[in-house]
Amino acid sequence: MLTIETASGQEEHFDRERLLALPQHELVTHTSVTDGLQTFTGPFMRDLLAEAGVTAETLTATALNDYQIELPAEDFTRYDVVAALEMNGETLTPRDKGPIWIVYPRDEFVELQDIYYDYRWVWQLVRLEEQ
Repeated sequence: MLTIETASGQEEHFDRERLLALPQHELVTHTSVTDGLQTFTGPFMRDLLAEAGVTAETLTATALNDYQIELPAEDFTRYDVVAALEMNGETLTPRDKGPIWIVYPRDEFVELQDIYYDYRWVWQLVRLEEQ
């Protein structure tokens, strides 16, 4: 499901089972691409990165459709960003932005409601690379 490449070139592979073994958190928020409040469930991004041994300040996130964006790792310590595996109790699939969707707590922080942060909501996440 997800490959995380460290700066040393080592790859950590996460299947659904390994992702579910991490502490799971629920985040209720609006998104810029759905209607109404949504409930997302998954591990915090900071826990996922710690599990993979990531220590870099910047990561490149890649989606299934090859969308890429650089993400500051500080986002994941500053905010409770979730690597969502479920939305409203349903497993996310590639048809509905899964299997992993990076979800920010948009409703809790005014600054996260800016389009600048919307680009960081990577859906169909398949790869993270330390920069």
